[in-house]
Amino acid sequence: MKIRTRFAPSPTGFMHVGNLRTALYEFLTAKHEDGTFVLRIEDTDQERYVEGATQVIYDTLKLAGLTHDEGPDIGGDFGPYVQSERLGLYKPYAEQLVNEGKAYRCFCSKERLEALREQSESGYDRHCRDLSAEEIQKNLDAGTPYVIRQKMPLTGVSTYTDLVYGEISIPNEDMDDQVLLKADGFPTYNFANVIDDHLMGITHVVRGSEYLSSTPKYNALYEAFGWEIPTYMHLPLIMGKSVDEEGNEVISKLSKRHGSTGFMDLVNDGFLPEAIINYIALLGWAPSDNQEIFTMEELIKNFDPKGISKSPSVFDYDKLEWVNAEHIKNMSFDEFISHAKPFFDQLGIGEANYAMLEEILKPRITRFTQLPEKLEFLTKFEDFDLSLFEHKKSKSTLDSSKAILTDIVPKLQQCDWTREAISELLTGYATEHEMKNALVMWPVRIAAAGVAVTPGGCAEVLILLGKDESLRRINIGLERLMRS
Repeated sequence: MKIRTRFAPSPTGFMHVGNLRTALYEFLTAKHEDGTFVLRIEDTDQERYVEGATQVIYDTLKLAGLTHDEGPDIGGDFGPYVQSERLGLYKPYAEQLVNEGKAYRCFCSKERLEALREQSESGYDRHCRDLSAEEIQKNLDAGTPYVIRQKMPLTGVSTYTDLVYGEISIPNEDMDDQVLLKADGFPTYNFANVIDDHLMGITHVVRGSEYLSSTPKYNALYEAFGWEIPTYMHLPLIMGKSVDEEGNEVISKLSKRHGSTGFMDLVNDGFLPEAIINYIALLGWAPSDNQEIFTMEELIKNFDPKGISKSPSVFDYDKLEWVNAEHIKNMSFDEFISHAKPFFDQLGIGEANYAMLEEILKPRITRFTQLPEKLEFLTKFEDFDLSLFEHKKSKSTLDSSKAILTDIVPKLQQCDWTREAISELLTGYATEHEMKNALVMWPVRIAAAGVAVTPGGCAEVLILLGKDESLRRINIGLERLMRS
């Protein structure tokens, strides 16, 4: 039997990383076995519907590389794939169960149900479960509103097997007679979910562990219709780290207070979609070996539900940063430049320096959004503290810097402005004067950049600035040293 999974989000806003992980695991479960990944939009909760949210779902899945095989935008053999377009399907199934004695019409008013909830925590008292045919007809003739409830078993235990958590048992007495069809004719979430999954041939249902205890309610519906129950895979919670007022680390369910929790928010923060997906795949799943950096193709090949943990996982932004940096390091030259070019264009950096920049920046950034800060010295040059010329490790002092710059400026004026020629000039000067390279290069770089930390070394800074600008800045630095 070919595996069919489905991602069934509600269009209520942005895509949280928890939802995205569910979609990813559904995608990987299907694709690992050459199965089918279905997108279904569950939009019947109109009160929570957010305009434009469906497009957010499409855009997120596309950017994340989770290509669906069937869905509202591409069609398929099991449509429609938008729940609001399927409303006519559900009532006949609910009435079928009523006719078979497996469900019943409940005429209890909202006031009575609210009073029950206030008086007891045991839930609905099944008041209408055994109404006589005469009482039912009387209510129908009077036009009394009703919902349709399923007759749940009153005794015994319901047991099912989950791929992650193993055997799960729930006492039947803990389950209410669940509502299938509301008074307005709309199906409940659980009921529509089961009907749609069956009609779409879904074989594997992947969802959060919060549904572990309610799954027997789903199964009761499958059994009532005589349908095959799908395979379940419940996923552990994703937690976040924070620090309380006393400085203690606190672990709690991931939320906005921990940082960006939406996929597009993380992308806007500078994280690569493929790195986000790579990291989210590892939130609760461990491969059979120690590999941590994956392409999508590698995830599909290696994914095995047996590697999913029962324990909650903690979203670690530092680890995401590391994963992102590794993806940057693994980029080809063209890939790197395609991501960096918008930032280079803003700084007026030409193609002639692309190769050098790729070489020096690739191992030094964890996100491309760091480029403006890393290269800020190119466009921002202010009076800096002369103490920058003093560097303990290179043994640079104000006096040594003054002497070296006085000697070097005329030589730089005559030098070919290439990376190799500049490096050869500076290292040659150091050798000739029996100095360490760092002692010579430190004052030149400080004078040119005006900052202590730059990507690349002295020669790279001078090349990026260009000959005229480099010499202008170095002369300014030398003049300030002379006046000090």
